[in-house]
This record gives sequence, structure tokens and C-alpha cells, in this order.
Amino acid sequence: MSDNVREELQKRSETTHFTPFASYNLPDELQGYHSLVPLEPTPPDRRKFFNWFSTVYRATNASDGVGYALRHVENFRLMHQAAFGAIEAWSRIRHPNIVRVREAFTTLGFNDNSLVVSYDYHPNSQTLFELYLRPKQNTFQGRIEGLINTVIPETTLWSYIIQIASAIRAAHDVGLAVRMVDPTKILMTGKNRLRISSCGIVDVLMYDTRQDIATLQQEDLVMFGRLVFALCCGNLAAVNTLPKALDMMGRMYSADVKAFALSLISKPGPLKNIAQVMEMIGKSRLLREMDEIQISTDRLESELASELENGRIVRLLCKFGFINERPEFAREPRWSETGDRYIIKLFRDYVFHQVDENGNPVVDLSHVLACLNKLDSGTDERIMLVSRDEQSCLVVSYKEVKSCIDAAFSDLSKASR
Repeated sequence: MSDNVREELQKRSETTHFTPFASYNLPDELQGYHSLVPLEPTPPDRRKFFNWFSTVYRATNASDGVGYALRHVENFRLMHQAAFGAIEAWSRIRHPNIVRVREAFTTLGFNDNSLVVSYDYHPNSQTLFELYLRPKQNTFQGRIEGLINTVIPETTLWSYIIQIASAIRAAHDVGLAVRMVDPTKILMTGKNRLRISSCGIVDVLMYDTRQDIATLQQEDLVMFGRLVFALCCGNLAAVNTLPKALDMMGRMYSADVKAFALSLISKPGPLKNIAQVMEMIGKSRLLREMDEIQISTDRLESELASELENGRIVRLLCKFGFINERPEFAREPRWSETGDRYIIKLFRDYVFHQVDENGNPVVDLSHVLACLNKLDSGTDERIMLVSRDEQSCLVVSYKEVKSCIDAAFSDLSKASR
């Protein structure tokens, strides 16, 4: 596995299992979720989600041991159970650019009437706002020179546009509206990989003021256009000064980008739909995105292939650990240094305890891996096993050694029952 992939996966694992020392005075358990850790500022610095204060937590589900993201909305009283119908509809959507919705419930665990929606957890994610729109200070020789933002390359920008459009299409095709095409709710979960988060929750919060779905879907497209302007100009309110925003976009991006964003925010003659948006993106860009995805898949499969043997080798090493030199069987004839068990012990020395002509240990990982792979395959290749005192030697095949290990482990397993 390449160092970059290994480092990224290790960081995600560390984040998933990290437990802070600070105490946040949180509930011990919520509907089967435990070990809550805040992912956003907690009171009194918590953020508003529409008209309600809201905080996102990481929590572990007791039934499967997997971490999930819980969005907690404070002081929300559910008046109609039917409001959860939207959550059920969203939970059926499985799309690579949408953070999957799991379930929703109300709770008194935070000492108020609260709404909690559970989503898949993507460790080390950042929002588009944090990556591109939050002002960054440029420091030079100790002085703050001004505020700078990252300029997104056009090829990357089109990739973002395609991913967001694909997510919107998945929702619109089943009669839903995203309502979260917002840079503070779109996560970067991997290299240039976007997912829209917090889907479905607005449908619950605004259930009593339901709007026409066609109108909401039009609002999705307008929000999409505003988002493109914001990303191009590095300013969340770029569309509010449209002439300046168009001038800036014209200097940094092609006319296609400007025309695309402008068409989304313009008042519709006939109602726009997501299919028309996909046409505006163009077949060539969609095909290029598909090519990049397949190249990425090939690369990850290659990385996976390099790790293919790890699980089998770990199982073999565990069997060795269980079998070799068990003290409780020291006086048991069948576990003494004769017969099958003696072959296993000699094979262990052959693999791990070789020495050179001067008696120095030989640490050769390639030798170890080659032997273990041949053992797991049970090849007919024969090897000579020599005792430590060099008074006896045995010539056996890997197939015979494997049979001895399997028999010994089977006996051990029966004895443990």
C-alpha cells in the first residue's frame, strides 16, 4: 500500500476511535448510541440550523459498533409522527455524493425536547466553506497582509459541479428536494470527493409549513448556482454583487462556467430541471469525470491487491500463537515435543529463528512471507527442518506442515469448548 493511502486511512481510523479527555456532560446513551463526541462547537458557541441551535456529534451504535454522525437539534417538539416520512424516504437513497441518512428520533436525553438524525460518519471531513470560503489570513514577516482564498482549478470545479448535480438528480428523481446545496453542508470526504450532508432534516423541521416540491426543486438549482458563484469568487455573498462576480469569473474561468452559473440563478421561463442542468454540463465533461473515477478505482484495486495476503497471514500467525508452547499442555504426551507438534515447533524455528554462520539472527521479512504463503497454499515443496541442537532433522512438505497445524488447532478448539 502506498504511503499516502496508508497515512490517510490511519488518520481516519485514529479520528474514528479518538476519545477526548475533556468531559462534555453529554448523555451516556441515546437510542442505542453511546460515546458521544462533539464534532462542532458545543454550548454556548453552538451554531444555528435555521431557527434552531444544532450540534453534530460522533457516536457509536451499540448494535454494530460502527460510528455515526448525529445531528442534534435543540428544543424541537415533534407534532406529527408523519414528519419522519421524509427521513424514511431519504434513508432509501444510496448515492456516492450524499451522506447516507440512517434514522431519526426524538429524545429527552439533552434535558429538552430534541430531534436527532443519524447519518453515516466520514472522519476528517471538511465543508466547502471551511476549505474555500472561510477567510484565511496571509502573514508576511509577522504582518497580516490581507485575506486570501484558495482558487479552485477549473477541472476540479467541474468535477465538483458534476458531483453536486448528480446528488441533486438522485433526490429529484424520487420526488425529493435536497434543500442543503450550501457550502456549510457539503463535505469533502476524500480527495476531491464531495457529499451533501444533513439531508432530510429540513423536511422534518419545516413539516408544518410544507411547500410544493416543484418549487423546492427549483430552489435547489438556484442554491446550486449561488454555490458555483461563491466557489469561483471565494466569497459566500458573491452573487449579491453580480457584475463584479461575473467580471471576476470571466478573468479566472471559461465562458462555459460563467454561463452555467448564470443560467442556474436566472429566473426560469419554463421551469428548469436537473436533466437540463446535466445537458449544460456537457457529455464530454461527464465522460472525463467517468474516466477519472475508473482510473481512481483501478489505482485503489491495485492498492488493495498489495494487501490481499494480510488477512490470511494474520490468521496463520494467530494459530501459531495459540498452538506453540502452551504451558497447560506441557505434561500432555500429545502436546510434547514429538510427532505433529514437534514439526510445528521446528517449522516455527525455520521461519522465524534462522541464524547465519556466525550465530547472528537473520531478520528476513521476505523469507517469512514466502514461507507463510506457501504454508497457506499447502504446496508440495519439501523443506528440511533441523532441531536447535542439530541432532535431528525432518524433511517435510508445506502441505504436511499445514495438516499438522490444522489438526493441532482443531484439537485445541475442541478442548476450549
